[in-house]
Amino acid sequence: MSENVPADLKYAKSHEWVRLEGETATVGISDHAQHELTDVVFVELPVLGRKVAAGEACAVVESVKTASDIYSPVNGQVVAVNAELGRQPELVNREPYTGGWFFKLKVAQPADTGHLLDAENYAKQISG
Repeated sequence: MSENVPADLKYAKSHEWVRLEGETATVGISDHAQHELTDVVFVELPVLGRKVAAGEACAVVESVKTASDIYSPVNGQVVAVNAELGRQPELVNREPYTGGWFFKLKVAQPADTGHLLDAENYAKQISG
């Protein structure tokens, strides 16, 4: 299966993606992760204003198959959540990198992304 791994994103080993724009990090799950989950039926998002640490579970995605924690890839504070996922959780499957994003963080340390994978290394991880 050919995976969709956009080159402009960073990836956590736990399959979250990060789009950094200044001090804001938009977070979602990769195309690979949504394929593994199958049909997403519910998303529990973090509370606005919550401070999260890199690697901390802060959201939950439920599919017909399983429930999985979503981890924050970076340290920061939740400044936005994708309320549309409450009405249309299937956006995670249909548009994992656009309409299916989960939350946005104000990043505590913008340079604190060295532990994240680039697209090439993430693609290697999921193909192995």
